[in-house]
Amino acid sequence: MSDETEAETADESETEQGGLQEGDFVQLSYTAYTVDSGELVDTTDEEVAEEEGVDTDEQEFSPRTIVIGEGHIFEDVEDDLVGKDVGDTGEVVVEQAFGEYDDEEVRTVSANKIPEDERYPGAHVDIDGEHGHVEAVIGGRARVDFNHPLAGEDVEYEYEILDQVEDTVEKARGLLQMYFDAELDMHLETDEVEEEVTEETDDGETETTTETVEKETLYIEQSPQLQFNQQWMMGKDQILNQIIDMLDIDRVIVQEIIDGQPAGMPGMMGGMGGMGGGEGLGDVEEALEDADVDADEIVEELDVDEDA
Repeated sequence: MSDETEAETADESETEQGGLQEGDFVQLSYTAYTVDSGELVDTTDEEVAEEEGVDTDEQEFSPRTIVIGEGHIFEDVEDDLVGKDVGDTGEVVVEQAFGEYDDEEVRTVSANKIPEDERYPGAHVDIDGEHGHVEAVIGGRARVDFNHPLAGEDVEYEYEILDQVEDTVEKARGLLQMYFDAELDMHLETDEVEEEVTEETDDGETETTTETVEKETLYIEQSPQLQFNQQWMMGKDQILNQIIDMLDIDRVIVQEIIDGQPAGMPGMMGGMGGMGGGEGLGDVEEALEDADVDADEIVEELDVDEDA
């Protein structure tokens, strides 16, 4: 092969590797509709959601941060992103995005397995761990379609690449917002941490020493909205471990901040006037005087009860 041919091959290879590649973090805006019926499937645009009658109070609509090649969006869309640059747009049709329609997944079940207020055509139900929608209820039987509602449908995505995310904290923030629909406060620090290290000595024995090492640590402030979020409680360990691997950091520390309430706040016996940081014991004595009760007699009665 001549030098000129080798140079051309190298240039072509560089061209092929240009633009975005697998593993890159990108901020993406997109809208997806079914090809046949034009039904909205997903969008990051709040105006589009409102136009389609979606309740925008139930969820936030904003561009998503994804990692190309990690399955955060359909593979056909990911493949189309490779080689593109920030600012590029594209349209991709994902064939049978939610799988083929399977006639055998339409089954007849006992109506008793469905709550009474859900025994009507179109109701979404969960039966024996499977999700489906009711097609018909006749007598004590129900016809339920367990296919995905969009099974067999082709879906068209229209997207725009808004940015390539390079900052480590912004990468983490974008991923956690995608997984848990929550924007969390976080920051990155390099901590000095003491670790125990076990080494083998020359005579075959082992000894443990302590050494100080640097740890790249992502600190995440757990927001109140996540404290009782079941998805967060069940899946955070797995997802945070993925983030550690993706971002090449050493560890993640989730901080739960509890703001203390001053004494006397409602709910802490504050309205009792003394037992929760009220006006003090003087008020108790005044109250006893107003009620014509002898405080000394009460103390004596308490002492008698304790002796008993």
